[in-house]
Amino acid sequence: MGILGWIVLGLIAGAIAKAVMPGKDPGGIVITMLLGIVGAIIGGFIGRAIFGSDIGSFFDLSTWLLAILGSLIVLGIYHVVTKRGHRAHS
Repeated sequence: MGILGWIVLGLIAGAIAKAVMPGKDPGGIVITMLLGIVGAIIGGFIGRAIFGSDIGSFFDLSTWLLAILGSLIVLGIYHVVTKRGHRAHS
């Protein structure tokens, strides 16, 4: 997958992760894209370790599921580290 594919995958996976996980999230489009790209990389490691699968082509369902799973993990870690996901709004 080329760099443009990673950017698009990262942007969409990061946006889905932000929509699924409750709490206050960081930044705009660039942060969302970076979250998704890092999530896709982590998802690829998880897929390889657990399922023997890896991030494949752009149009594989497993690629998208692993990228979204990795993005959720990265966003969850962000929430734990910054404790922003649990603040009460006044």
